[in-house]
Amino acid sequence: MGSFRLTALGSNTAVLELPLTTPLAEWPDEILVNVPRGMSRHVVRFVEVEGEVLAVKEATDRYVLREHGLLRGLAERSVPVVEAFGTVVERVDDAGEELGGLLFTRHLQFSQPYRSLFTGRGLPELRNRLLDALAALFVQLHLAGFYWGDCSLSNTLFRRDAGALAAYLVDAETGELHTTLSNGQRRHDLDIAMENIAGEMFDLQAAGLLDPRADVIEQAQTLSVRYGGLWDELTHDVVVPTGENYRINAQLRRLNKLGFDIGEMSVKTGPDGLRLHVDPQVVEPGHHQRRLFALTGLRVQENQARALLGDLARFKAKWESGSGVTVDDADAARRWMTEKFYGTLGLVPSDLRVKLPDAELFHEINEHRWLLSEAQGEDVGRSAAVRSYVDSVLKDLPDTRVDFSQGPPTQEFTPIFE
Repeated sequence: MGSFRLTALGSNTAVLELPLTTPLAEWPDEILVNVPRGMSRHVVRFVEVEGEVLAVKEATDRYVLREHGLLRGLAERSVPVVEAFGTVVERVDDAGEELGGLLFTRHLQFSQPYRSLFTGRGLPELRNRLLDALAALFVQLHLAGFYWGDCSLSNTLFRRDAGALAAYLVDAETGELHTTLSNGQRRHDLDIAMENIAGEMFDLQAAGLLDPRADVIEQAQTLSVRYGGLWDELTHDVVVPTGENYRINAQLRRLNKLGFDIGEMSVKTGPDGLRLHVDPQVVEPGHHQRRLFALTGLRVQENQARALLGDLARFKAKWESGSGVTVDDADAARRWMTEKFYGTLGLVPSDLRVKLPDAELFHEINEHRWLLSEAQGEDVGRSAAVRSYVDSVLKDLPDTRVDFSQGPPTQEFTPIFE
């Protein structure tokens, strides 16, 4: 009989029912599920285990254990990465032949590989949004001391986040985790990223998914500018002139708006005023997420949380204006959830509502309503806005759900340029 050694988080023993002593490429179709996915240098399959979708990657034992450790380390530093679930190493098949190890990660719900974002109805300014999201992820990784070594769009998953995109690292096998990175390490990592991204954009052009007139070299090189601006904003000291202490709070609010929390700050006096320094190690966006969760119980992306809190604030202000009394935040949140949030989502056909997370769908409907109302010079109303959004936008969006029907693995994207 074959043998293996399994290590997994939690107590889910159902993975033991998988054919762990069989090469991953030979796993039967009936246990696989179809998930939107991109390119990989390794064999990757997706399986459903007790209602949970797991990605399975086959590599050498050394790489599997190393990547699992890196993913765990990055998660502990609050960096957006796919969640490590477990490893299977020391695999031997029934004939006594040694097999590669298996890395299990949890599937990131509603995520898409970059290439699928260019099919169907894409986001406006998609290239800019992709690079902005990747630059933000890059800064978070570097602040955490992680040298990626192979940054690319292919090694990243993207989720819609209130009109923007949020990026998650999905492949860490080439990375190194340090206490801090030198400027040279960061620069070299950026150079590799820009070269990889240019190649991927050439692939998109050759496949007819990107405007052939686009200058992909120039576009890829803007990653450095986007990264540099955000890095400087987070790591450079800010001088606050004497008597203008309010600027400290303004700077902290700006960092929150950029999607970063502050773990520690120091303020020193000097001849030119106060010098503010913030701790660049804490990188997780979360200020608005935590506030929204405390009020509503909703767990959403940071930009989504910011948009929903804005809508909640407007709802509360309108209620107070109409009633002439001050309304408690918790009371406003409960009524907003019932009347506004779920009231809006309830107007969307159930078979289409599952295409997007509730928070993203609510935000897009609100944006659509605003655009329609501006064009017509009057408020079109919620029902009309939902109908228009469903007919003109939602029905054409790609479905990011997992396909639980049995069958062969989802077609992988094949690079045109190696």
